[in-house]
Amino acid sequence: MVFFTGDIHGTPWKIIKFVDKMHLTGKDTIVILGDVGANYFMDERDAAMKTLLNKLGVDILCIHGNHEIRPANIPSYKLQTWKRGKVWCEDAYPRLKFAKDGEIYHIEGRRYIAIGGAYSVDKYYRLARGLGWWDDEQPSDDIKAYVEKKLSRGIFDTILSHTCPYKYEPTDMFLSGVDQSKVDKSTEEWLDKIEEKYYYKNWLCGHWHTDRQINKLHFLFNTWESSENLL
Repeated sequence: MVFFTGDIHGTPWKIIKFVDKMHLTGKDTIVILGDVGANYFMDERDAAMKTLLNKLGVDILCIHGNHEIRPANIPSYKLQTWKRGKVWCEDAYPRLKFAKDGEIYHIEGRRYIAIGGAYSVDKYYRLARGLGWWDDEQPSDDIKAYVEKKLSRGIFDTILSHTCPYKYEPTDMFLSGVDQSKVDKSTEEWLDKIEEKYYYKNWLCGHWHTDRQINKLHFLFNTWESSENLL
């Protein structure tokens, strides 16, 4: 079975507890909808987290978030084929799969397309404190073109993104003190166009640190969703 959850920001305990509670095996897959935080510090902290997750013995598909380095920019990652799509993997942690935006994964009879990235409203906070921030956190024009090319073929059921379409932004989750007029919403606006143009059965996203469902869109953070409950 496939299980989905939201951001974990470098803290693997939610995943570890869930695998133990549900008695998951190598036949199961977990999808983390961005901000995994496994490639943030680029030191022993990342390695320790990836070691713990890899030892769980389940495949973990990670959508790209805005609090992590793109694996394409890390020399230890290589592109591999997994579930008929391309993923970024490291030899040391073969169970951890980092989705390539626009790739479609065929898992247990369903077809999932990955669309990662978002803008960081805490960008200047992180920079002021010497914390990691990367200017390619949002999808580039080339990535967008590749995603739309794949979408146009119509061979997907479910969209897996980090952030959500603009029209579904949970405004009650906006951080106080952040001037929304200065927030780059280009990724959300682009996802809005995708949502209007293409048919999908389900859409799952993270980023907003909330758990709710609006129509076919599932926001996940602390909770879990399973493939058997999807349309």
